[in-house]
Amino acid sequence: MKRVYLDNNATTPVDPEVMRTAAEAMELFGNPSSHYETGRKAKSIIDGARESVAAMIGADPDEILFTSCATESNNTVLRSFAREKSPCRIITTRIEHPAILATCDDLESMGTRVVRLPSNEEGGVSLADLEKALDEGADLVSAMMANNETGVMLPVAMMAEMARKRGAAFHTDAVQAAGKTKIDVRELGVDYLSISGHKMYAPKGIGVLYVRRGAFLHPLLTGGHQENGLRAGTENTPWIAAIGKAAEIASRTLEEESARIAGLRDRLEAGLLESIPRSYINGAAGKRVPNTLNISFDGIEGEAILYMLDHVGIEVSTGSACSSNSLNPSHVLNAMGISVERMHSSIRISLGKENTDEDVDYTLRNFPPVIARLRAISPFYK
Repeated sequence: MKRVYLDNNATTPVDPEVMRTAAEAMELFGNPSSHYETGRKAKSIIDGARESVAAMIGADPDEILFTSCATESNNTVLRSFAREKSPCRIITTRIEHPAILATCDDLESMGTRVVRLPSNEEGGVSLADLEKALDEGADLVSAMMANNETGVMLPVAMMAEMARKRGAAFHTDAVQAAGKTKIDVRELGVDYLSISGHKMYAPKGIGVLYVRRGAFLHPLLTGGHQENGLRAGTENTPWIAAIGKAAEIASRTLEEESARIAGLRDRLEAGLLESIPRSYINGAAGKRVPNTLNISFDGIEGEAILYMLDHVGIEVSTGSACSSNSLNPSHVLNAMGISVERMHSSIRISLGKENTDEDVDYTLRNFPPVIARLRAISPFYK
């Protein structure tokens, strides 16, 4: 049976070129902090990867900090400010990834003041709401660049400018934007930016934190002097090499691949809406990254759709993979004001560079019959 993987916002397959780069780097077993040849060779690999990641986002290499994942990157920034400022005031949004929201909840329990901006029905946030929150003061604003469930992009450049004028630092979780859309940290005007390797065809277990030169940061992990003293721990040379290669590939192919994937997404979206009555795109009116669509179907549960699609070889998600063990409805769709019924019937589809026209054709043939079968037995569909 054909398998069609449509959950690239959860994780992506490791690119073969990236895999080869990591395998080659594993042979350079030296400690990058050692000054003899074996260590210098490992450090050279890391330096090259740092340059590639920096080039992808328009940064300088010395502004790139390697971490274990974007969750660590996010925690490093948020906890730095909570530790340094007393009391600290952080502004974020209600549609952030749990890596931000759960950390804010934890910091709030320890005295940090947290303001969570509401979402509008398009899946974005109001700049007027941000302005009002900034009027009451803030040390840090943290807002994602692209939402992991709907793909809706926030106006990060405008938000960062507003924060800067009020003396607040700005952090963006760019996990779902990196490798999908152009990122230039100078144009965005952000102080901090988080990236995850496994969302852009590198392995799990490697992340990036961009730290603008001169921006404040307190290490989350202390010990050695690695990463300019900002992230202790012997560097994971193979995985750093991998994300460097992934960044290099993304920089080289971004424009062409983004257009191709957007075409596949749009064709799939239009086909599903045309062939399945009473279906709705969540966040359709907002500017979205090119690979993502979130769709609801009247009268059936999203979990049932997921399992039935899996039986015909189509792999999708009901939302964030980090929340998949929870039976609670999506906090993102809830913040958008989507009805409980639509929230429970939502499916996230996220395409990647391995997807083809044949995958879209297969999905359009097999998806509508699944919905029809489930509606035929659903007591909620009338």
